[in-house]
Amino acid sequence: MNKNYLMPKEIVAHLDKYIIGQEDAKKSVAIALRNRWRRQNAPENIRQEIMPNNIIMMGPTGVGKTEIARRLADLAAAPFIKVEASKFTEVGYVGRDVEAMVRDLTDISVNMVKKEMSERYEKKAKQNTHERLLDLLLMPTPIKQPKKGEKDLSDIPESFARTREKFRKRLEDGKLEDREVELNTTQSQMPVVEILSPMGMEELGANFQEMFSELMPKKTKLRKVSIKEARKILFNEEMNKLIDMDDVISEAMFRMQESGIVFIDEIDKIVGDVSKTGPDVSREGVQRDILPIVEGCSVSTKYGMVRTDHILFIAAGAFHTSSPSDLIPELQGRFPIRVELDSLDGKDLERILVEPEASLVKQYQALLATEKVTLEFADDAIKKIAFYAEQVNKNTENIGARRLHTIMTTLLEDLLFTPPVRKKKAVITAKTVEKQLADIIEDEDLSRYIL
Repeated sequence: MNKNYLMPKEIVAHLDKYIIGQEDAKKSVAIALRNRWRRQNAPENIRQEIMPNNIIMMGPTGVGKTEIARRLADLAAAPFIKVEASKFTEVGYVGRDVEAMVRDLTDISVNMVKKEMSERYEKKAKQNTHERLLDLLLMPTPIKQPKKGEKDLSDIPESFARTREKFRKRLEDGKLEDREVELNTTQSQMPVVEILSPMGMEELGANFQEMFSELMPKKTKLRKVSIKEARKILFNEEMNKLIDMDDVISEAMFRMQESGIVFIDEIDKIVGDVSKTGPDVSREGVQRDILPIVEGCSVSTKYGMVRTDHILFIAAGAFHTSSPSDLIPELQGRFPIRVELDSLDGKDLERILVEPEASLVKQYQALLATEKVTLEFADDAIKKIAFYAEQVNKNTENIGARRLHTIMTTLLEDLLFTPPVRKKKAVITAKTVEKQLADIIEDEDLSRYIL
């Protein structure tokens, strides 16, 4: 089934493979994703009036906010970008211009469409490359009419064809990879320089660089290269001939404007405190700069003007010392859906260790399998690891499921450093976990330092 046509229940089922719990958040993003398809299939007279239901996800770090966004990107088959709100500042402060997120999303969309077209034309480009390599290996012999008294040369084309087929076979078998051929390569006469631009104006520099590179004349240089290197050069040339960049850009702009998704992480970091001065002054400014993009405006990119009206925005933040109601009212109104993610307890951490398709246990088993070592975890070991992770999260900073990474790394450090040579099976039990971690867990200072 095409990913774009998944029903909300199917989207949630897919997310369940990677994220434990957080049913409300999964349900909200599933509905939002399905609504993209519904809007595109609505009557034309109302389609432009249907605005995306932007979402704010609230919850402590390590509970799955970013993972939901990452997996949603895989599922959406649509242009997707993750940005951190704390990296942006309003104009006049050091940082990136907020419009950069739209320009970056456009670049991602163009690259996505170009990749799809490359896959479509790959077979044809390889065939053309193969023929050009044969042309380089066997320059066609000119056919001359025999003079009076000379031997008839009419068999030369047939002989040449047989020779070409022999070389074709050797080329396909990879027997000519190191043979050198002469090849004309295109080079730009413009020296590679970095065009400096004011902070937050990186797009201006990129556009100047591209403009100058197109204006400067190209020159060709005859080089001797191996067949292996020539194949790469010729394949790129053939692919560029087959792909119409105007079609790529047109399709990419449509996809980005109609189904693009922007995930804004750490949005709580730009909530300012009116009682403070200094750098916090810029935080509300960032919100006001983000507002028109979320509302819908035109943004200039190197491919032309794009509209942001129907881009789906998903924001996330821990909101430890603030809440979404501390955002400026106008921005709050542009995120009508608010979902609170639950903190993780010991049971959740147990499930996270083993249930997801790429769980930590499965990852470490795969790593040690490369050394021909079978790694097994007893059920009581999984419970003990989850228990320790929960304890450290309570006693120190709560970083959610990310604590499992530090616990597992410390637990398996010796095994990863010196994999067993004779005994090719390692079993982790509750006793193993206690032996490795008990002293560290009990010493709070040591626990803070290591875990």
